[in-house]
Amino acid sequence: MHVTFDDELAFADEVGRHFARQNGLPPITGRVAGWLLICDPPQQSIAELSEALRASRSAVSGAVSALEEWSWVQRSRAAGERMDRVSLHPAIWLRMTDKSTEYASLRALARHGLAVLGDAPAARRARLLETAAFADFLLERMPALAAEWRAHRDVLRASGELPGDPGARPS
Repeated sequence: MHVTFDDELAFADEVGRHFARQNGLPPITGRVAGWLLICDPPQQSIAELSEALRASRSAVSGAVSALEEWSWVQRSRAAGERMDRVSLHPAIWLRMTDKSTEYASLRALARHGLAVLGDAPAARRARLLETAAFADFLLERMPALAAEWRAHRDVLRASGELPGDPGARPS
């Protein structure tokens, strides 16, 4: 099957709708992520992203900034270039499991809420108790899940189902 630019753009649009639906984000944020999943070369300037996605530079720049905050993308600049290039972070999926500060913050908020409620009835405290317990669960399980992913990814790479480490520098 020959893939056309329109097919690629439709995929980026689909990712944009997914991000909007699942995370309440502007579709352009997901469109940028979707494009970075499939574009060639894998590093793109803001101008290239803007042109490919048929979106304004300011919208693309805002989306890149949001994705950068979430550690989805990274910026780089080759020697002598005057513009940044944006690409997916090579360890994006592993980084998704490494959110311990976020989970610890959620737990702290829940515990603060429990302190605010003091001796309120158990039914009123139940949601905060579950939130704190969920955060504790994530803090406990995520390191093991990250290790499981690394092992699974290594098996897939060894079998050839996944290419080698995309973040590795050629020697």
